[in-house]
Amino acid sequence: MLTITDLSLQRGGVWLLESVSLTVQPGQRVAIVGANGAGKSSLFQLLLGQLAPEQGTVSLPGGCRIAHMAQEVEATDRSARDFVLDGDLDLRRLEGELARAEGAGDDHAIARIHGELDVHEAWSAARRAEALLRGLGFSDEDADRPVAAFSGGWRIRLNLAQALMRPSDLLLLDEPTNHLDLDACLWLENWLRRYPGTLLFISHDRDFMDRVATHVVHFDRRNLELYTGNYSAFEGQRSERLAQQQAGFERQQARIAEIQRFIDRFKAKATKARQAQSRVKALERMERIAPAHIDSPFSFEFPVAEKVSNPLLSIRNGKAGHGHTPILDGINLTLLPGSRIGLLGPNGAGKSTLMDALRGEGTLLSGDRTCGEHLAIGSFAQHQLESLDLDASPFLHLQRLAPKASEQSIRNFLGGFDFHGDEALSAVRSFSGGEKARVALAVIAWQRPNLLLLDEPTNHLDLEMRQALTMALQNFEGAIVVVSHDRHLLRNTVDEFWLVNDGRVTEYQGDLEDYERWLADRRKDETEAPRRVPVGQEGVPEAAEAVGESAEDRKARKRAEAALRQKLSPYRKKQSALEKEMDQLQQKLSALEEQLSEPDLYDDSGKTRLKELLAEQATATARLEEVEAQWLEVSEEVESLEAELAG
Repeated sequence: MLTITDLSLQRGGVWLLESVSLTVQPGQRVAIVGANGAGKSSLFQLLLGQLAPEQGTVSLPGGCRIAHMAQEVEATDRSARDFVLDGDLDLRRLEGELARAEGAGDDHAIARIHGELDVHEAWSAARRAEALLRGLGFSDEDADRPVAAFSGGWRIRLNLAQALMRPSDLLLLDEPTNHLDLDACLWLENWLRRYPGTLLFISHDRDFMDRVATHVVHFDRRNLELYTGNYSAFEGQRSERLAQQQAGFERQQARIAEIQRFIDRFKAKATKARQAQSRVKALERMERIAPAHIDSPFSFEFPVAEKVSNPLLSIRNGKAGHGHTPILDGINLTLLPGSRIGLLGPNGAGKSTLMDALRGEGTLLSGDRTCGEHLAIGSFAQHQLESLDLDASPFLHLQRLAPKASEQSIRNFLGGFDFHGDEALSAVRSFSGGEKARVALAVIAWQRPNLLLLDEPTNHLDLEMRQALTMALQNFEGAIVVVSHDRHLLRNTVDEFWLVNDGRVTEYQGDLEDYERWLADRRKDETEAPRRVPVGQEGVPEAAEAVGESAEDRKARKRAEAALRQKLSPYRKKQSALEKEMDQLQQKLSALEEQLSEPDLYDDSGKTRLKELLAEQATATARLEEVEAQWLEVSEEVESLEAELAG
């Protein structure tokens, strides 16, 4: 599909690639990873013909159709539906030809074009565009709204929908999960795994890459390294290559020791037992991946607040919404020191509204919001980036908060966020979105909060910064409430979930995998093309089609239904077998967690057994993820066949 031979590329006098070669086979789904500025987006520009290499060649098959996701979109009066349909260039071309033929009265051309439109399934194009919009979180009413009516983040979603609408052999996606919520990420994963062409995508979402990628291409020191497998497999393989770099491992061991001290200190305390267990899980994962991140430029923490109230914050009999329109009712919640909450819920259910109510930003329409005497909130949301002083430097942002702090202490603190030298003194105006997000997080950490309210904190952050943020949140001793589409961050930083749905906020008893299945159960199959109504029968109800059917037709229909049932049977059996295996794996993981809670394991004499149990846990977890992915695919096929049988 794609062959790169002896390629060298530079931008602004900086060499990005030198004499590299790469082959991507048809049907592969390739995640592109590497440090910011390494050349990932430049590679896409090269494939799109927007850049020319200094040497070497890039070869694609003749007639290869490329679709790519634009990063910006102009405000237009075109409806969201029409904007998405514009992605299908052949459809728009044929529609234009048809209009011209009809204007000229050319019956022969009209018949030919109608035939081409039929082959192109133009009759279902609008429905397919609407299905893409729904999958990415738009309501049915949004389809008729003009593009100009949407905010920047929602326009990015429109760009993504337009790229998915375009028939293609090669699909290029640059940060497709930025500005998506968890529901839309899960939908996109399933869509991409069914995409029949070749996919190249840039992402900093490790769970997304694990679920979608079949291969990883790593930009490493002006070279391209191809790895087989998903992102976790890449980490493991790269870790082996870096095994000799002992200096990096020393820092890793220090972090492991820090987590181990936490486990040893709190494993016997009931109030901290769940947190200690989460550190055990983090330790297991960290031991496996840390070598792949030894060169990370980020290392920071959220300092402990000097004083803490108990409870920190509570809302009683609350009603939250906007203006006079309530979205959530009956809100009763309490945040204690050490609470670690992840908010789940469908798009538009009110997660951000609840976060604003917790912040005290005016969305609480009624009820009592009670703050502890020493409550100190650290809040991150996308509008925090907009509130930064664009003419001030990262250094000045912190200095204003603590005028008496020494210059060196501020510089040391900013260094953990990779702001060094002149960059720490540069105006924020020239910073990228990721750099601004790092400034906002630095400002939050500098103020020593005891409650963190984080609404999609990983947007714009690269993999290394996400890893550092996850570690900092693990070690944070205050309370956390977080909304995020980054499942790795959620899985490793929160102890419980709240579900925001149907106007209520309730404790969610399951985990992220349970939530994914819950979403799948409530989501209709929006990818199946609508049944075409024969010409001349547009007004005939479907139920009427069976009225008066001949015996021959009835026999044919029954034969078709029997064939469908026969086709459905093995899928149902496989679905049942997978569900049984999932139950067994979950029981095994529960038993392993019980064993891992035994204090003797963390003594010197128990180290060998601890490693064995952690290895078993890692194997079982990996297998469970594989089985769940298979279950989702089989379940979608079952739903599709059942819907066809019912229709």
